[in-house]
Amino acid sequence: MMSAAQSQTPLLSKLEALQCHFTWDLDPSKTKLLYQRDKLVDIGTEEGHSWLGHIYNLRGFIQYKLGFPEDAQSFFNKAAEAFRQMRKADDGPWLVVNYGNLAWLHHHLGDQAESEAYLSKVEALMKKYPSPSQDELHAEIYAEKAWTLMKFSTDRELVADYFQKAIRMQPDMVEWNTSHVMGLASTFKHSDTGLEADILEKMRVAKEQDPENLCLAVYYLERRAKNGERVEDEARELAGKILRNPVSSYSGMRAILNVFRNYVSIDEAIDLAEEALEQHPDERYLKRCAALTLKWKIICFSDGRPKQSTVERAISLQEEVISLYPHSSFVKKIDLASIYAKSNIAIAEQMYQELLKIDLEPADKQLLYHHYAKYFYYDRQDQNKSLKYHMKAAAIPHQSFYRGNSIKVLENNKRRNSMWREIELFLENLQEP
Repeated sequence: MMSAAQSQTPLLSKLEALQCHFTWDLDPSKTKLLYQRDKLVDIGTEEGHSWLGHIYNLRGFIQYKLGFPEDAQSFFNKAAEAFRQMRKADDGPWLVVNYGNLAWLHHHLGDQAESEAYLSKVEALMKKYPSPSQDELHAEIYAEKAWTLMKFSTDRELVADYFQKAIRMQPDMVEWNTSHVMGLASTFKHSDTGLEADILEKMRVAKEQDPENLCLAVYYLERRAKNGERVEDEARELAGKILRNPVSSYSGMRAILNVFRNYVSIDEAIDLAEEALEQHPDERYLKRCAALTLKWKIICFSDGRPKQSTVERAISLQEEVISLYPHSSFVKKIDLASIYAKSNIAIAEQMYQELLKIDLEPADKQLLYHHYAKYFYYDRQDQNKSLKYHMKAAAIPHQSFYRGNSIKVLENNKRRNSMWREIELFLENLQEP
């Protein structure tokens, strides 16, 4: 007679062969899971959203990983319903990932019969809607995999490859191309790759295909502004359209505020965020946006000491945002400390000391060291202490914008500072991640 373990082996092999969130090597930390959960909540669940099924699938997986299997099942069920409404069909290849998730969930819950039932549903769908070849996935699976990996993976080339395969197979799926192009724009935002003209052209075409997508319109506008175009009037017109749309982190609000900051004026950015908040006073995402514009004003645009009223409003909003995002507010706490540094050094130092005591993951620790280094340079005028914390940030083998910036600061100071020997030796022995 076969043991229970032996009888489960064929089932487990079938589960591991599925294409779904449980098999895509998504192994994020708890911090990352909580951060992504908040980001997905802020997208919203307005009916008709083209990525709503994918959002619910990912929220279900996150809830399972956080230890809430009942919530996970509820979200997976919502995903299936969202797909049915969006695709106007009871079944289709878009359900393969969803049924795979449910097969895994029931397996983990110990309900092997239900797990096998969903496995059978996946097999039936794949027979009915086969992929173009044995070596390729169905376009719907490539698209959902690409969208999901955008949230977790640092392998942007793989994400782009999956999107391109999906788009090649089903070029009529406009939202896939939009997400692909916006992903490219975000990836190369801080780098000079020589691909600027190519990305700009891709964005122009995507905008023609998806004219109602205001977030894409803002990304395209920002690229043009970066190339030297005057965009003030277009930015104000787009802002008006965004204000009239439902609140969502996909609405383009955060992106248009960035355009206002860099190419219109910081004060107009603040006014826009406050106007949005007046229209929707209970929306935490808009409070986050408003807090961000005030931080920009105080940290980046203040000549001398900022107005006390501006500082007080910024602190009040930042503290509220921290309370509204209790599980993903680490960066906001650093922002609050940096605001206090402009008006009350003692409180700022106390906040940094409290943050330094937390047991942080390497990426968060690196980010904190980087900001603490800048605090010593700009607010304490202590260059040596600043350089020591830039060294601490650079020593953490996690590739990021912050590590690169810290290394750049150290390179620039290795011949101009009393610590030059220490810095030079440090840089010579620095290991690449």
